[in-house]
Amino acid sequence: MSINNSISKITKRTNLLPTVLAHHSKGYHTSIDSNRNPVWSKTVSEAEKIVGYSTSFLNLRGLLSDEIANIAVFLRKLMESNHPLIDIAKNLINNGRVNAQPWGLIVLLISKAAGLSKPNSLEGRETIGILHSQRVLAEVTEIIRAGFSIHKGLINIQTDVYSNTELINMKFGNKVALLSGDHLLANSYSQLAALRNQEVSELMSIAVRDIAQADFVGRRDNQNNIIPSVPPEDKIGYAVREWTLQNTLSVGSLLGKSCQGTLNLGGHNEEIQECGYQFGKHLALAWQTGVDLEPFTKKSSLPIHFNLCSAPVMFQIEHDSAILEEINKGLESIHNIDYLKIYDLTINGPGIERTKELQKHHSQKAIDALNTFQDSNAKTALINIVSAI
Repeated sequence: MSINNSISKITKRTNLLPTVLAHHSKGYHTSIDSNRNPVWSKTVSEAEKIVGYSTSFLNLRGLLSDEIANIAVFLRKLMESNHPLIDIAKNLINNGRVNAQPWGLIVLLISKAAGLSKPNSLEGRETIGILHSQRVLAEVTEIIRAGFSIHKGLINIQTDVYSNTELINMKFGNKVALLSGDHLLANSYSQLAALRNQEVSELMSIAVRDIAQADFVGRRDNQNNIIPSVPPEDKIGYAVREWTLQNTLSVGSLLGKSCQGTLNLGGHNEEIQECGYQFGKHLALAWQTGVDLEPFTKKSSLPIHFNLCSAPVMFQIEHDSAILEEINKGLESIHNIDYLKIYDLTINGPGIERTKELQKHHSQKAIDALNTFQDSNAKTALINIVSAI
């Protein structure tokens, strides 16, 4: 079914749109800014040369279709609106924050670092030590991540907030976000099924389930933005426990299961596959700490919004519950929350340093997981990526 026909049909059921306003909307920081980190850009560029394959969003075969061309036309119609989907599209297309996460590249690097266990008995085309099926899995990983990112552009439309023209744009943006995300996810499922590997399909299904489940973990405001849960009387370990659960589901599972799956395709045993999972999970969590730190450590103007469940804020809540009271005051709407006050409380508390310690912990865990593999340029590239975060 074409996007045109789909949008025509879905117009009749606009009221069934999900109530989701994600951290990808304006004001939220979703990943490390690659443009501000030349070391990171150089590291990724060198890593791509090792696998002989660019894994950027626009180079994925699964996205180069007439359906995506149609989506681009609809996005152009939204350019003058303030729908969050526009920011997401800009990030994906312009190699911005969202696309700065090179999950597909990491899957290819760990494929090459591990090598092929039984290359003579494996079916499939091989290029510089990486199977065609492993390249497909890397693409599937990127497409799943992009699909969920676009879905997070859906907003809960409040009719009393927008003018008639703005309301039309918001509804139209929701339809495009819903259909675009669905198309990408369906594309990923199709490519995954073509691998004809039940174990890998199960691993990636678990990752998709975990990402979806992340939207139902913890407290939410009326726009479905996650807000910190009330800590128990004994707050020791509260921040790490809550933060780890949320981010393992939302980011750690996808990269971890993808790394585990590519080693399965390479014919490796379960012990090696588990090392791949641990590497991917801890790398993703180390990455997320960097995402969480950015609004509190960059030198530009103060952010208006940031993730209220980011590690620095969670550590501050563990240290002083006064910040949670400030958040609770604005539960009716995220726009009622005094972000500047929360920012000041967090920046002057122990949250920043404890988040940096958490980042070092997960970075070291990721590097430790690589000890299973023999030294190679691919392994070195993975270590460099961990170090550059």
